[in-house]
Amino acid sequence: LAISKVFFWIPVLAGLSLATVRFVLLPIIARYDRIQEFIFLLSVGWCLGLAEIAELMGLSREIGAFFAGVSLASSPISQYLALSLKPLRDFFLVIFFCALGASLNIGLLSEVALPALTLAAVMLALKPTAFRLLIRGQSETNKLAWDLGTRLGQISEFSLMIVFVAIANSLVSDQAATVIQVAAILSFVVSSYLVVFRLPNPMAPNAELRRD
Repeated sequence: LAISKVFFWIPVLAGLSLATVRFVLLPIIARYDRIQEFIFLLSVGWCLGLAEIAELMGLSREIGAFFAGVSLASSPISQYLALSLKPLRDFFLVIFFCALGASLNIGLLSEVALPALTLAAVMLALKPTAFRLLIRGQSETNKLAWDLGTRLGQISEFSLMIVFVAIANSLVSDQAATVIQVAAILSFVVSSYLVVFRLPNPMAPNAELRRD
C-alpha cells in the first residue's frame, strides 16, 4: 500500500509543479520581472510550499523541494535563481551532508563495507562513461564530454532522498540503506578529489584551474 501510494502521488506532484510554474508562476514573474527581490521571494516560497504539499500527500518534504527545483530549472529565470540562491544552496548543502553523516549507522559499517565499496567503484566507473558517451552523441567535444562526465560521476543525491523515504516507510532494511549511504559518501569523496585536482573549480590548488 505504501509503495502504491508513493508511485501514485509522485507523478501527481510532478505534473502539479510543472503546470503551476508554467501557467501561474511564469505569468506573475513576467509581470514583475523588474523587481528582483519579488522573484527571489516567490521562488523560495514556491519551493517551501511544494515541500509542504508533498508532506500532505504522504511524501517527504525533500521530494517536494526537489520537484519545485526541477520545475523552476526549466523556466527562463533559472540562471538568475542559480546565482541568487548560490550562498543559500551552499549553506544548506553543508547541513545536508552533516545530516547524512549523523544518520549513518556506524555499527553496520563492517557488514556493508565490501558491498558499498563495490557499488561505489561500479558507479564511479560506469556513470561518467555513460555521460561521456551521451554527450559525445550530441556532437560535443571530447574535452567537454570528459569534463561533464567526471563532474556528474558520483552517486546522485536524489538517490539518498529515495532511501530516506524508503526507510521511513519500512521498504528497505537498515543494511541496504547503509550500503547506499556509504557508497554515495565514497563516490562524493572520490569525485570531489577528481574535480578539485583535475578540472576548473574555485578550490583548485593549481592556479590555472582555479576559477568559478
